[in-house]
Amino acid sequence: MEARAFWIIAPGQGEIRSVALSPPAPDQVLVRSRASGISRGTERLVFEGRVPASQWDAMRAPLQRGDFPFPLAYGYAAVGIAEAAALETELKGRRVFCLHPHQDLFLAPAAMCIPVPDSVPDHRAVLGANMETALNIVWDAAPLPGERILVVGGGVVGLLAAYLLAQIPGTVVSVLDTDPARRGAVEALGARFVTPGNGPDGQELIIHASASAEGLRQALRLAAFEGRILEASWHGDRDIALPLGEEFHSRRLTLRSTQVGAMSPAMRGRRSHAERLALALSLLEAPVLDALVGPAIPFAELPGRMRTLLSPPPGEAAPLCPVVTY
Repeated sequence: MEARAFWIIAPGQGEIRSVALSPPAPDQVLVRSRASGISRGTERLVFEGRVPASQWDAMRAPLQRGDFPFPLAYGYAAVGIAEAAALETELKGRRVFCLHPHQDLFLAPAAMCIPVPDSVPDHRAVLGANMETALNIVWDAAPLPGERILVVGGGVVGLLAAYLLAQIPGTVVSVLDTDPARRGAVEALGARFVTPGNGPDGQELIIHASASAEGLRQALRLAAFEGRILEASWHGDRDIALPLGEEFHSRRLTLRSTQVGAMSPAMRGRRSHAERLALALSLLEAPVLDALVGPAIPFAELPGRMRTLLSPPPGEAAPLCPVVTY
């Protein structure tokens, strides 16, 4: 069998390559893709060659082909139909989500193919990995009912975290972003939209997801006494300067990292990675989350459009989660 896969071959350059597939091994499923999502934050760093050598092993996608820096096939948000398997499996004929790069037909371990609920359409199901990240952030954050909560950065992960946090009784959730076009999505998800310079102070819990040094500095400025700040962004190879003098100590602030690769300690040993991803997919049932996906890009056009999807020209609105269609 032959498949087609999107490969990154140099900084800012991609191409579609043919890939030979062997028959499924006993533990594998053959999946025909219907859609895949582009995770703009991480995939931009990979596409531009900005993953530092010290993080090449940590940043490998679960089913990545090739090696950092180039050439490689990278991605982790594929939705498709499980068509065949060496052994009979309950997955056959079902829609599944898999942490696989952009490819029209692929083999994956059956254990990594998680059924997609019937109530979640393909275009929304591609948010599965992002929702899994947001879910792990919320588990790490341990929010309390009634807290004042700020999310800095209205990208996909930040918006999904805000969506989950806004459903906790009594919370007041705000999302701070530089792009006023994000207001509609923020308000649809049950949060307040604020811009830099107008952010509310006295925030007891802050999720930083803007991937910018200024966003993290804003988080430090807006935190309440003994406020908790979770750093959900990954800055790649950039050094970030922070004002850890000033009031950082007198206000007894906590700055802590959160990352989806390891299960949150709150749920470690209680949920497997597969169970966490299945829960994340079930949390995508709300049609309001359609505000986070699009535009739809035919797979054949991906090499010519990936650069502008990840880094739009000045003045052009950045998409949240572009969807590749097959």
